Amino acid sequence: MDWTVLAHGVGNAEDLPIPRDLAVAGAVAALVVSFTVLALAWRAPRFAAATGRPVPGWLGRLADSTALRWAARGFGLAFLAFFLYAAVLGQDVLINPAFRMFYIALWVGIVPASLLLGSFYRAVSPVRTLHLLIARVAGADPAEGLYRYPERLGMWPAAAGLLAFVWFELVFPGYNQLGPVRLWVVTYLVLTVFGGVLWGERFFARADPFEVFSTLVGRLSVWARDDEGRLVVLSPLAHLARTPVTPGLLAVVAVLFGSTSYDSFRESPLWTGFVTGYDGGVPTPVLSTLALLGFCVGVGLVFVAACAATGVREGSSRWVLSARFAHSLVPIVVGYFVAHYLSLFVEDGQTLVIQLSDPLSTGSNLLGTADLSVNYWLTLHPTFLANVKVLGVVLGHVLGAVAAHDRALELLPRRHQLTGQLSLLVVMVLFTAGGLLLLFAA
Repeated sequence: MDWTVLAHGVGNAEDLPIPRDLAVAGAVAALVVSFTVLALAWRAPRFAAATGRPVPGWLGRLADSTALRWAARGFGLAFLAFFLYAAVLGQDVLINPAFRMFYIALWVGIVPASLLLGSFYRAVSPVRTLHLLIARVAGADPAEGLYRYPERLGMWPAAAGLLAFVWFELVFPGYNQLGPVRLWVVTYLVLTVFGGVLWGERFFARADPFEVFSTLVGRLSVWARDDEGRLVVLSPLAHLARTPVTPGLLAVVAVLFGSTSYDSFRESPLWTGFVTGYDGGVPTPVLSTLALLGFCVGVGLVFVAACAATGVREGSSRWVLSARFAHSLVPIVVGYFVAHYLSLFVEDGQTLVIQLSDPLSTGSNLLGTADLSVNYWLTLHPTFLANVKVLGVVLGHVLGAVAAHDRALELLPRRHQLTGQLSLLVVMVLFTAGGLLLLFAA
């Protein structure tokens, strides 16, 4: 975002208490040591058979209560209504809260909300609520649509929606203009609600980009459901291992991973120098689009190749393994979000709270927050911020390696359970080193 230059990176390399090269070497060493420990001490799959611990009865009843369900729906509708109020009637200036509601509260806020509460967006989704109200008025079953959702589509529509969002945020020149933002949101609402009418609620779980994103991140929360639908507390990695293998899952994760990496890359001197000095006749948005696609497709292809290089059981295809291992990239995505958007979320989130009191940019103080000030503690402590961001990248890759190791023990033949993971380890090392280098370069 243009309004928070410091929020996307860790400052200069000298802000870190250790040199860049030493930080990368230490992170790679931590990943290799983690793999070695897993190979020696983790000889059988643990997550597939893991069971959660039931929550206290009162908590289960609260989580399943109609009152809480409608309170969540009401929150989602109120958020949408306030956004539309500011976006339609407010002024086209960057202090309009609609911008930060869209880019900060919705996009970045999905990650902490889903880590803490599970599939947060599913609970508050305004498109689900609008679809439910339409179905009730029409006397139809909201769970059923006019047609059966094609299984082969899987999560591919969600991957396309996520790509449309990140392209709009990171490439489209008018991302900070109110008109294009309004158009994007209205298009999303119309297409998603219409999809629900055609294919029922299953469409939202597979095709709504924000719900799919939230659900994937929510797999790292401690809140899960057992086979009988009861709320249980479960290890986050065991919960992650329950991610359904669905067509398009890897595409979704690749878009999330690749776009965050591209966001760092586009702020690096290498890219900014290239774009500034380029005179080949190709518009900058086209170059940026190609770079964004290159990062997303590159992540997917590298991961597919690494999974295909592992051993497979007789009669199985090595080219389908990437879908079974795709869930292991989710902790890496979360780690990148922490590294890339932490200060943006904390500091611009405070700015949003202030701006909410003046949705029309007329100097009002509707919520009594207009006189508050932003605490820039994170920006003023770059060494602490840098350490947290580096730790986010490293921890995300280590957790991803653990998830991949457990799945390998479940899928690969015994003779390949360790050697077959070497290609995955190499990819994890490349992702770790590349992520840290991009983080330092931003």
